[in-house]
Amino acid sequence: MKKSKMSGIQKKYLKYMCTLLILALVLSSICVWTYVRRNMTDVIVDKYEFMNEKMGIALDNLYRKTDAVTAEIILENDVQKSLKNKELQEVEKNALSKYFAYIDLNYVADYCYIDNKRNVYEKSYSQIGYSDFQSSGLREKMGDEYAKTQWIWTRDYLFGTGDEALFIGRYVNSMDYAHEPGIVYLKMNQQFLESVMDKDRKIAKDVAVGIISPEGKTCIRQEPEDLSIEKRTMKKITELTRTKKSGVIVRGKKIEGGILQAYRQEETGMVIFTLVPDMVLNQGMTQILIVLLTIYAVIAVLAFVLSLYASQTFTRPIRQISDAMTSFDGNDFTHTIQIHTDTELDKIGHAYNEMLKNIEEFQNEVKNQQKELRISEMNTLISQINPHFLYNTLDTIYMLARINGEEKTMKMIQALSKYLRLSLSKGREIVTVEDELENVKSYMEIQQIRNENLFRYEIECGEELKTRWILKLILQPIVENAVKYGFCDIFEGGLIRISVTEQAGQLTFSVYNNGTPMEEQMAEKLNGLSEIPVSKMKDSFEEKKHGYGVINIITRLRLKYGEDVRFFYESDTNGTVCVIQIPDDGKENSEQ
Repeated sequence: MKKSKMSGIQKKYLKYMCTLLILALVLSSICVWTYVRRNMTDVIVDKYEFMNEKMGIALDNLYRKTDAVTAEIILENDVQKSLKNKELQEVEKNALSKYFAYIDLNYVADYCYIDNKRNVYEKSYSQIGYSDFQSSGLREKMGDEYAKTQWIWTRDYLFGTGDEALFIGRYVNSMDYAHEPGIVYLKMNQQFLESVMDKDRKIAKDVAVGIISPEGKTCIRQEPEDLSIEKRTMKKITELTRTKKSGVIVRGKKIEGGILQAYRQEETGMVIFTLVPDMVLNQGMTQILIVLLTIYAVIAVLAFVLSLYASQTFTRPIRQISDAMTSFDGNDFTHTIQIHTDTELDKIGHAYNEMLKNIEEFQNEVKNQQKELRISEMNTLISQINPHFLYNTLDTIYMLARINGEEKTMKMIQALSKYLRLSLSKGREIVTVEDELENVKSYMEIQQIRNENLFRYEIECGEELKTRWILKLILQPIVENAVKYGFCDIFEGGLIRISVTEQAGQLTFSVYNNGTPMEEQMAEKLNGLSEIPVSKMKDSFEEKKHGYGVINIITRLRLKYGEDVRFFYESDTNGTVCVIQIPDDGKENSEQ
């Protein structure tokens, strides 16, 4: 039987494995060329995507460098002084003109600063006037962003060369007064933009790389001698400047002539692109194809051999689990299994062992609950022994007190007699809400006689709720704790308020006292009893004098109503409230 089952699992495993291998070989013979080409393309494209992104980040860094330099220019003392109403002296003007020659920025071909009084500061040989600045058109290209460094690609009509160049401009505002701003311009050499490609020139020698201005003009462009980019391809590239996105805006897009990557610099709007031509993508395809086919054949052979070994290895623990589950008789919880395969089978074995442990604990808990229930029933039977003797004795004492005119004694005996009669309840565990309230009312009247003026009580319960059923002697221990601990520090003015409400099929009993609030630690400990197994609740309090009454209440409630019971304390500066919620099962429970 064992051999047959093991053989069946192995046969199915090998059958599916061989089918998959044959299917893979057939598909590979048809699709391997496409797969290898795509894989090779991805490798090459990833390399140039990374290169293009690096150049884009370098362009970002260049902008941040120029932004920092122009910010330093604005903060320079002589520059700020030039913005004031008072004209600079000639010596100060010459010093300010020379200052721009020493700014911390490479590849500056020329510079020009115009203050708010139309004074022009430039290289000593430039001889630029304010009219030259006005006619250059640079002011119109600056826009209205006074706090931003602008990169402007345009023809040089300011310094008179007429060639296209990159100008870096920024408004110069006074830091102290609300004056008209000045403007500073830095004309950059071609090497300034080419510097973003310095670290990748060897990689970029086989592809086309360029930078395009926001207006679609080509700032720089480098490409192999044997590569010529078509006009329509270049048009698609220049159209990328229309996007408002920044960072990597094109990643591995197939266009005519190759694969395109592009990165847009956010502040300047310039786009740096890399076009990987098709001839680069096709290099080395034959050699890679042979290598891939060889590797695939080796993998197929190894997969078949390993599948034989795997089928034997993994079916062994499966059979072990199956045998353990089949042989379990519900009594022997020591028959656990140990599986170590470093697979999901280990979790199944562990779950089986945990299941045995949980079943054993559940059985023990059921036994303990049954034991507690039997003890409770025995105590109930003992309490029923000859109750009439107690009633007759109390009636005799009541008559003697009446003959002697002792009103307080009469009242106390009457309350005690009623309390005992309701407590015994002819041996019934279930009483009406009205009887339970009468019982706790009798107890509170006895306590009022014992502790004169210590407290008063209020009971709130709708007439329709008085006929509902509840375990008896649930409220009296709560009230006893309120008197004993809540009113231990006062001599008068205490209040106990008992309310009964119904909501969503739940009866809620609330016992409030305005005495000393319960300590937070004690409240948390009592509230946690509902989460502890019934058999272990009595071990929660090392000192048996604390919590015993509450433990008995929760034990009886949980044995009767199961986990549908809620029991908790809440306390604040105004006092303490105990809340008990039980299912409203109606009159049928009176027979239980």
